Amino acid sequence: MKEGFLIMTHDVRLPLYYQLLEMLVKKIEDNSWPEHHQLPSERELCDQYQMSRTTVRKTMQLLEQNGYIVTKHGKGSFVAPKVYDQSLVNFYSFTNEMKSLGKTPSSQVLGFEKVDCNAEIASKLHLEKGEEVYVITRLRLADLEPMMYEISYLPTKRFENLTKERFEDSPMYEIFSKDYRVQITKAHERFHAVLIDQEVMDILHVPESIPSLRIERSTFEHEAVVEYTVSYARGDKFSYSIELNPRNNS
Repeated sequence: MKEGFLIMTHDVRLPLYYQLLEMLVKKIEDNSWPEHHQLPSERELCDQYQMSRTTVRKTMQLLEQNGYIVTKHGKGSFVAPKVYDQSLVNFYSFTNEMKSLGKTPSSQVLGFEKVDCNAEIASKLHLEKGEEVYVITRLRLADLEPMMYEISYLPTKRFENLTKERFEDSPMYEIFSKDYRVQITKAHERFHAVLIDQEVMDILHVPESIPSLRIERSTFEHEAVVEYTVSYARGDKFSYSIELNPRNNS
């Protein structure tokens, strides 16, 4: 059950809407009703469970408030997409995180080119304006479902002879480690919420503009920046968390 949600028991003294809530949540959590599955209408639920319209409506409101379902005007209620929680305590990669969740990660290389960097990218990579960089555009998928759109900038002088085919074969950080002996020492990330534009919507296969996260990552090998990546993560698929420890004020 989702964090912060009341733990249910099979207690006949519970209000009817809580008993119905428990039954419907179980269908969602055991995947009897998978993501995007359309729920029965309120009338159908009333007939199926022999409960009043008021009871069913209250149950549906609780399901929506706690993120189990989404309601689309004129279309009905649907099981909400699963949200993947990413801890920000340690360095992470999309590939390893999806594997840890039992998902099969994959990438589509949408673009691969070498360009002379502008002033903005030069500052991000600690280069001189006009130095050559790779620009790699990728779509990141989990179980073939589009999850993130990424644009990565890499200095060509650190990654000589890098090819598009190599990126199609292996994850980026595996290439860094195996082919170029890169030792990642730290990474800086910056997040903010955005509404993605039509081009990115089409690439991520989302039907309408949804709140998403724009993530900027600078990856370091000691003091040298080896990667600057801008990612757009679907807001309906990702959440990010960090553990906070109290300061010792004594």
